[in-house]
Formats: sequence, C-alpha cells, structure tokens
Amino acid sequence: MNDPGIELQKHAADTWQVIRNRIGLITLSFLLVFLVSAIVTYIMPRKYRGKVEMKIERNVNKLPVFNRELADQPYTLGENMIRTEFESITKLETLYPVIEAYDLVKRWGVPTRQDAANKLRKNLDTQSNVRSDFVVIEYYDEDPKYAADIANAIAESYKKKRVDIESEQKNEALKIIQKQIADLEQRSNEARLKMQAARQKAGIIGEGLYNPGQVNTPGATVQTPTEAIAITREQELLKANLEIQSLQADLSELGKLQGDELVARASGLKIDSPVFATQYAEYQKFVVDREGYLKQGLGPRHPTVAAIDERLRVSKQIVIKEALDYRMGLESRVASAIQRKTQLEDYNNASKKDVFDQQSAQSLYLVAKRDVENIDTSLIQLRLRYSEAELGQAQAKAAATVFEKAEPERTPAKPNMVLNLALGAVLGLMFGFGLAFFLEYMDTTVKSLDDVERYLGVPVLAVVPKDVGILHRASGFNPDAEAYRILRTNIEFNRRNPNANCITVVSGGAGEGKSTTLSNLAFVCAQGGYNVLLIDADLRRPRLHTLFDMSNAVGLTNYLTTEVRLEEVVVQTPVENLYFLPSGILPADSAGILNSQRMSEMIEEVKSRFDLVLIDSPPILGVSDASVLANEADMTIIVVQHRKLPRHMLMRVKQAVENVGGKVLGVVLNNVDVRSDNQYSYYTSYYTYYSPSNVGASHSHHNKQRKKDRNDGQFTRPRAGGNVSKVTAAPPRGPQDDLF
Repeated sequence: MNDPGIELQKHAADTWQVIRNRIGLITLSFLLVFLVSAIVTYIMPRKYRGKVEMKIERNVNKLPVFNRELADQPYTLGENMIRTEFESITKLETLYPVIEAYDLVKRWGVPTRQDAANKLRKNLDTQSNVRSDFVVIEYYDEDPKYAADIANAIAESYKKKRVDIESEQKNEALKIIQKQIADLEQRSNEARLKMQAARQKAGIIGEGLYNPGQVNTPGATVQTPTEAIAITREQELLKANLEIQSLQADLSELGKLQGDELVARASGLKIDSPVFATQYAEYQKFVVDREGYLKQGLGPRHPTVAAIDERLRVSKQIVIKEALDYRMGLESRVASAIQRKTQLEDYNNASKKDVFDQQSAQSLYLVAKRDVENIDTSLIQLRLRYSEAELGQAQAKAAATVFEKAEPERTPAKPNMVLNLALGAVLGLMFGFGLAFFLEYMDTTVKSLDDVERYLGVPVLAVVPKDVGILHRASGFNPDAEAYRILRTNIEFNRRNPNANCITVVSGGAGEGKSTTLSNLAFVCAQGGYNVLLIDADLRRPRLHTLFDMSNAVGLTNYLTTEVRLEEVVVQTPVENLYFLPSGILPADSAGILNSQRMSEMIEEVKSRFDLVLIDSPPILGVSDASVLANEADMTIIVVQHRKLPRHMLMRVKQAVENVGGKVLGVVLNNVDVRSDNQYSYYTSYYTYYSPSNVGASHSHHNKQRKKDRNDGQFTRPRAGGNVSKVTAAPPRGPQDDLF
C-alpha cells in the first residue's frame, strides 16, 4: 500500500516542477494582466462618493385584518422584511422621484426615465448587514456635491415611498375592518331573532333575556316541566320493574316447596307475615320440647310426648297454611305490579314524542345562543382593533432614521488604485498558474522516463542533457560525454547476441538530435577502444559529414550504384578508431537504393570488419528509408527529444520499426533541461562528480590508458559464442593509405 505522505510529496513535487517549467509563461501572464489592470485603472474616470447610513424601522406594513395575521406578525418583522425593504431602495418607484426632482433625463440626455434609472443604478451601491437593521446607500459621480445630493435624495425618496405605502395599506385595512363590523352587527341581529324564536318554541320560561356580558357555562341545558314529568315517570317505571323482579323471585322460591320441605326451609324464606312468624316460632318450641322429653327417657307413646306430637301437627298445618296464603298474596302483588308497569309504559309512550320535540327545540335554542355569543365577542374585538388602528395611524413612526447624511468628499473613491492593482496581480497569477497547468494537462509530449517505459515498454538507455555539443570537437574532458558512455554501457548489456553489432538510430521527426547523438556515441565508443564505422544513410538530408568537416561527394550511394570498392569510400576521421562512410551524391530513389542486395551484403561485410556499425537514418515517420534500415540493422535505437514528440507519435515510431521486422533496443531521451526537471538530476549527477580535481585525475588516467592502447596496437571485442578475437586498430589514413 502506498504511503499517503509519500504520494502527497510526489504530487507537491510534480506541481512545483510544472511551475518551474512554465515560469516564463506564468511571469508573462502576470505582467500582462497586471499591466492591463494598471492601464485600465489609470484611464478610468475619477468618481466621488455620496454615502448615507440609515436604519430601517421594523414597522408593521399593514394592519392585521384577520386573527390569523397576528400569528404571522413576527415573521413580517423579521429578516425577510429587512431584506425586502433593502431591495426596494433600488426599485424604479424609489428612483423615479429622484430622476424627476433632478431632471436626470435631460441632464444625461437619455430618452426615457427607465434609461435614466438604469444609469442611476450603475453608479448606485447599496449595502446591508445581516446582523443589524442598518443600510448604506452610496452614489458615485464625478461631481462630489452632486454625488452627495443624489444619495440623500434616494434616502428621502425611500422614506417617503414607504410612508405612503404604509398609510395606504392602513387605510385599506381600516375600510376592511369597518365592513367587517357592519357585517357582524347585521349577523348579530339575525342571530338574536333566531335565538328568541327557538326559545319560544322550546317553551323555556325560566331564563331571562340574553346578556352579552354574562358568563355562560359551556354545555349548560334548560329543563322544561314536560321533561321533569317524563323523568319522574321513568324513575317510577324503573321502581316497578325492580319490584316485579323481587316479587317474582320470592314467588318462584315458594312455589318449589311443599309440605314438610316447606316447613323445614321456612326459616330461610322471606315471608313477610306476623302469624307465620308466631306459628313457626311455636312450632320450633314444640320440636325442642319433644327432643327434651325423649332424652329424659320418655318413649314416643308416652302421653306427654303424644300430646306434644299433636300440637306439632296442628302448628305445622298452620305454618303451611300461612305460607300458602302468603304465596297467594305474592301472586296478587305481582299481578298488580305488572298492571301498574303497563300503565306507566303507556303514559311514557304517549309523552315521549313531546319530550323529543322539546329537546330538539332546546338544542336549537342553545346553538342560536352560542352564535349570538360568538358574534358579539368578535364584534367587541373588531371595535377595539379599529380604535387601536386609528390611534396607531395618528401616531405613525418614520419608516427609516438617517444617522449619517451624505456630504461632499474631497478625494475620489473610484477607482481604488491599490485594490485594482492588487486584484490585477492576483488575477495575473491565477491566470498564469491556470494557463500553465492547462497547457501541462493538454501537453501530450514525452515528459519523463515513466512516459517512455509506460507507452513503449522498452528501457531508456540514456538521458542526454540540453545543449550538448559535438564531443570530438571539445578539448579536454567534457562531462557531457558521460551520458553517451552510459548509453554505450547500456547498449552492451542490453544486446544479448554479441554478433548484433549493427545499430541504426531513428527518430520520429526532424530536429530531435539523432545525428548528434549518433556521432557522439561513435566518438565515445571509439574512445573506449571499439573499432567503429559510422554510416550516413540519411540520403535525403545528410548531416554527419558536416559534423566531421568532411566531404560527401563520394560515399554510400557510389558504392551501392557502382562497382567501387568499400575501401575507396570509407574514410578515417580525426578520431582514433572511428571510420566514416559518407552519404555520397543524393539519389532520386533513396529507398530503392537502400533496399537492395548490395546494401545487405555491405552491412554483412562491415559487421565482420568492425566492432560496431552505427547507421544514421532519416525520420521514420516521414519517409520509408528508415524502415528499410531498421530491417537491415540488428537493433534500432529511438532518439526522442524531451517535450517535443507526442506520446501517440512515439508509439507509431516503435510500431513502424516492428512492422518491418526491426528490434527496438531502447530509447535515448535527448535535450533534457535538467535544471527545470529535477527528476533527471539522478541521471545527470555526474556533472557534480567532474570537479576540477576529479577532472585532472581522470584526465591523467585516461592519457595513460590511451598510451597503453597505442603501444599494444590492438583491443578486444566480443565475438559469437563467447570467443574473443583481436583486431588490429587501423592507423590514421593518409592520402594513399589502405583502410583495411
């Protein structure tokens, strides 16, 4: 997982790199915008300010006509009201009186009042504070006195307009309240008549006339005589039902008992008879006496016991007779109670309709009475509100209070030179940075090693700094040569076949430093002991002969088109171990000449004679010559100028090489500005290594090595299969010397 801190540092470094790369554009944009702002500020007319500070009063704009408007009153007096009043300052109805008072239509020479209002608004600035009721009115004009007069006039126009609007709204509200009072009075009279009619229909006598000031209990009812009689009958009917139920229960219990069972359970019966109670008590006494005689030893036949038994029999018959007589009396009472209940029910059914009619009439009366109460209450409130509104209109406050009137100022308020220049500087920087990052975003050229390796999938063999010259023309040790030594080393380690010693260098377009890169690579390889042949196969715009100050009158084209020998066209350069085959006279069909059997045979021959064969070719995207050379050579190196070739063009260069069967060894990133691109500092750190002391030591060591090589007169180069063969280095060529 990537560390967020490292990612942030990387983004910051990339951003700083973009700024460094585009610092010229950013500076130019900043100066341009800043200069424009300075010129505009200088030519702008000087205007003076008229400033008025006033407080908007939180008055109620209109009278609350309906009760629900009272709940909305705090909202009306809130921040929305202040914002609305603030915006009304710049409305036409506020500005038109000012335009007419100062005859601005004629003064400014505009056709209509609306045009004058638009011009007035352009010079008018209003400000408000959300935390207070204060507003500021500012008007700008070239005449300081006129600016102050217009600002004061706008404030007075706003105050007058608002007072007029509020007065008109209050008058309209009073008219509405008056109309409501008249409507309520008419409704009150109608409700009173309706209440009296309902009262008469209900037959209510006990209540007096309605008093609007009296307090009436909600839900109160009035009882009529008919209702009282009906209630009494209902209560009597309820008592009769209860009595019938009680008698029937007693009768049912007595009807289930007969003879001895009746006597045995007589103590638990509810028999309301004195005779029954006396006889039953006497019967109980005889039973107790008989039990006492039996316990004394008297037998059942003893005369005393027999006498008691006779009394028990007579008393028992009397008890049974009294119980039966009581049951017959209960039956009579039940029948009488049922008859009385039937009579009560008949009476109630006959009078129930009258009671219901009276109750309905009573309900209508109560409804009418409540209507009268509600209407009279509303009428009292409206009359009170009307009186308060009249008093409030007579004591109306001012719509706004001016705390600071506008006075002529001595110095102009516009333009604000410091502010304009500061804004110009800020906008210039913003525009410069924005343009720089936009161009960086739109720039699809190759910017980094990652771009090359990501889109081509091949390594970067070397990073060549900007403004590197021709190495063999420089005296002493040059740190620029180290980039090509790195290239030489990477070529040696990236070619897997030791016999693949023919390399062509191509580029996507002209001017990417292909020929310079090839000549410098040949120079450092020759310095390293390689026996190098440099072939100028760019038969359209040859340039290598100018780098070595040689003639190209005879060269490659002569060899390919005639029977001339190779030794006659290859020349030795002033650099030891470096030989050169010029282009020769430019032909009409260069691609046809290069794509020939003689060209293939020549490449095979020079590969066997030299340690390294380097071929310069024209741009591969422009002509077909480079494709032919890429097919003939063992490997191809692509030279890419930093921040010049778009990425998609770079991919087409590689594709063009591979389409003809060529093998891309890698890329040389050329003309890199290491001062503006810090990411390449690691690849060019050898510049700091070449301090004066290091240069002296390296120079001494190199001289000794070159002296040793000359004494040996030979060097080694790899051959196929890992064998090492010795090749004798050719001496510098004289006018008649043989090359090989």
